[in-house]
Amino acid sequence: MTALARSIFKSILLILNILIFNNILAQSVTQNTDKSNGVRDSLDINRDSLNIKKDTAVAKEPLEDVVKMKAEQKSSSSIANKQTTLHKNAQIIYQDMQIDADYIRFEWETGKIYARGEQDEKGKIIKPAIATQAGKKFEYNEVIYNTKTKQAIAFNARTEESEGVIVAQKTKKYNDSVFFMRKAIYTTDEYFLKKKDSLPDYHMSAPNIKLLKAKANSQIVTGPIQMYIEQVPTPLILPFAILPFSDKRSAGILIPSFGERQDVGFFLNGLGYYQPIGDHFDLKILSDIYTKGSWNLRPELNYLKKYRYTGNFSADYGYTVRGIKGLDDYSKTKTYRIAWRHSQDSKANPYLTFNASVDIVSTKFYNNTVNNNYLFNQSVLNTQQTSRVNLTKRFVDFPVTINASMAYSQNFATGLTDIRLPDMTVAINQFYLFKPKTGVRTGLLENINVNTGLALSNYVTTTEDQLFKKGMWEDMKTGAKNNISMSTNTTIAKYFTFTIAANADNVLTTKTLEKKYNPLTNMVENNFKNGIAGYSTFSASTSLQTVLYGQKNFSKTSAIVAIRHMITPSMSFNYSPDFGDESWGYFKKYANARGEMTPYSIFENGIYGAPTAGLTQSVGFNINNNLEMKIRSKTDSTGVKKVKIFENLNVSGNYNFAAERNKWSVFTVNGQSSFLDNKLNVNTSLTIEPYEIVYQEGSDIGVRTENFGHFSLQGFNLQLSYPMSEAIFGKKEELSKKYKKKGEIRNENYFFDDDNYSRYSPTWTLNVNANYAYTKGLSRFGNKVATFGLDGSIKLTPYWTINGSTNYDIETKELGYTRLGFARDQRSFTITFNWVPFGQYKVYDFFIGIKANILRDAVKYKQRSFTQPNSPF
Repeated sequence: MTALARSIFKSILLILNILIFNNILAQSVTQNTDKSNGVRDSLDINRDSLNIKKDTAVAKEPLEDVVKMKAEQKSSSSIANKQTTLHKNAQIIYQDMQIDADYIRFEWETGKIYARGEQDEKGKIIKPAIATQAGKKFEYNEVIYNTKTKQAIAFNARTEESEGVIVAQKTKKYNDSVFFMRKAIYTTDEYFLKKKDSLPDYHMSAPNIKLLKAKANSQIVTGPIQMYIEQVPTPLILPFAILPFSDKRSAGILIPSFGERQDVGFFLNGLGYYQPIGDHFDLKILSDIYTKGSWNLRPELNYLKKYRYTGNFSADYGYTVRGIKGLDDYSKTKTYRIAWRHSQDSKANPYLTFNASVDIVSTKFYNNTVNNNYLFNQSVLNTQQTSRVNLTKRFVDFPVTINASMAYSQNFATGLTDIRLPDMTVAINQFYLFKPKTGVRTGLLENINVNTGLALSNYVTTTEDQLFKKGMWEDMKTGAKNNISMSTNTTIAKYFTFTIAANADNVLTTKTLEKKYNPLTNMVENNFKNGIAGYSTFSASTSLQTVLYGQKNFSKTSAIVAIRHMITPSMSFNYSPDFGDESWGYFKKYANARGEMTPYSIFENGIYGAPTAGLTQSVGFNINNNLEMKIRSKTDSTGVKKVKIFENLNVSGNYNFAAERNKWSVFTVNGQSSFLDNKLNVNTSLTIEPYEIVYQEGSDIGVRTENFGHFSLQGFNLQLSYPMSEAIFGKKEELSKKYKKKGEIRNENYFFDDDNYSRYSPTWTLNVNANYAYTKGLSRFGNKVATFGLDGSIKLTPYWTINGSTNYDIETKELGYTRLGFARDQRSFTITFNWVPFGQYKVYDFFIGIKANILRDAVKYKQRSFTQPNSPF
């Protein structure tokens, strides 16, 4: 807790320093917020001039159209002054420009219009003047418009563009396309935009703004600009900004989150730039920067062809620096990640599909990543990762499916990588040998179906430093496999299903194994020899299955209506020759350390495995149970409710007549059910050893004896999960019926009682999961794993959400990965905070983002995707 307190104290000092620095810098960026937002009470300018150099020729030019004027109270014209004045609800119209104001003055000779909004007794504007041009409205306290040059100067002007609004102390219109503004703010706050509130919940403030308007789109260009939240300046200051007003995607800066991670220092996470490329591509360049020297670069290219395909390429490349250079704890680790996602639209081509899911990382990537997204989504807990590229071809009139794929599987615990490059299968669709021309198939003969196919594969297991080097190619195994399977079934005595099946595999491989004992190293050496070799295996089986039902009905007065038990027993017989016999040539022998001849398969560790040794003539059994109960219920519309006792309870095992010893296999029991209105899910499995296990003195590994009947538990697993919410406490209270008073501006989601206290029913979810696993096998001491986990969120108010997850290891009595976060919806923007308080990575992350689509591109809040409504594709 002392280290945590120091970390928090350092964070507070850093934030205070940033705020103090930016408050000083903000003095040059913007004037007092009230001046930017507020009303200009008086004018200290020459109202008879636009501050533009006078052109005598222009002044003497006649007007191009008729000027229409009207006023509610009075209007007067002065020949001496050559002007007309209008009072109260005054209106003047010239061409496409209409101005409505409390006071209007029109100068005949210069063609200038001066308009002012309605004032109160102290001269403060209480109702703005409104100018309408080309169907668009502009609001001002005061405005001067030149009908001849079409230029204007306005004060405290309010200009609405797309989803936002600009309020400027002074606005100068040069033409219909160019506006210059001084001491202006810009916001997309919906309440401020609709005049429900006099102050925006956030705004961008700049001393100078240039508004450029065009038919297709518009944009504003600013000098230094700073974000304010609830009238409080933030550290977010940019030297300039270009904000486009367009439904199309546009380039912009990607705003980072900031915080601190104990091992690598303070950071900016996700700082970057977004650039659309044509109609089908966009590019993001992101960066993660840390104060202790770590950095990471993250390019990402998205692409989309509507109704055809979508996907993206992404990568991570950087260095993670820990400790102090020159000391023992210093380390610098290079990390990389390459990812590719490609998904074909199902409508594009049903006969040819291509999909890819590639995610290749350096072996130590998740242990050293500085991209905190992998911490919060728990990817850092990954122990293995698989990438695959798949191409499938189907034919209209030909019953063949061809599939080609490449796979790349990484195991971070062992550091080994499995590569299949490539795999190909040619499968012939299932067909019936004696299918009747008409009618339903009956009997064993007509139900004979055949499945066959050919597989080709290249496979190698290697390490990261040997990838695509000579050693990897030398170790690569190549092989082909043909499989033929046949089966048929029929009904016997109405209630029994009888099935016969046969299977044959033919394998070719380019490598075989030779084992030798090396007395110098006291180890058995595996040497692979190049050369084509092959083997064939086959097996056959029969099975008999039926379904039994039993039901117990209770009296009408009993709470239980009935109990039903469904049993599905089946028996099978399996036959497979002893491919370990010398006559097959699949096995050889080597002399071990004691001189004993030990058999092994020359296809061991091969690309398609190895034939099995030992004759198999086994009888297997499987008993599946389903137990349900019906109880009376007042809440159910039928009056009866079904309760599952055992949704599935399965017991299985087999007896091998041909085995020389230990003819019985272990018995397995699997169960699955759900309780408490099907919310509590229970999955369980156990393994029972029927023979006595004997342990020699000094050895922790036992030996199975022939002493049958000494049943012992060899493995047990139990998984519980229960999702909860406020609904478990009954029907949610309807506040609209209990409280009649509803909130107004920014409080519409609240109800208020008679004492004006807000009322809101919080909503929450909580997922509880538990896992217990016991594994023993032949070892003397079993291994236990017991964990308990929580994952949930609570919505305290309509705008405050707290979420988190944690798990506890009951055996080690330690907390595992734990995350706590909150989100604040400010209507116009969102604040998020995530915190991992302990563990390998101690980190907190803070982010503020704007919701409006227009600023998601210019100042990126959410990474715009091709699927958003404003996308042009």
